[in-house]
Amino acid sequence: IQPVARFELQKAAPAGDGKPRDGATVYAKVCQACHATGAAGAPKTGDKGAWAPRIAKGSVELVKSVVNGKGAMPPKGGGADLTEDEIKAAVEHLLGLSK
Repeated sequence: IQPVARFELQKAAPAGDGKPRDGATVYAKVCQACHATGAAGAPKTGDKGAWAPRIAKGSVELVKSVVNGKGAMPPKGGGADLTEDEIKAAVEHLLGLSK
């Protein structure tokens, strides 16, 4: 008797070339969907009034919010494969666009 099927679990291959993505790339692929439109209450990119209190908290707190999720934003902003360095780069990029 031969088995009908075989099932094997493997670790997913890293996206792209395996190199860390810069902040602009992460923003464009993960963050922009909500922050460009204000979807689900996300502060819109470039809205200085909405970002001022967040900027005052500092980037360390903002990175923590992204890693853990906040409000309607899921952990890692929905980019489950993001590293903490990529998240930091995306936060700095978004802050640069919103100052």
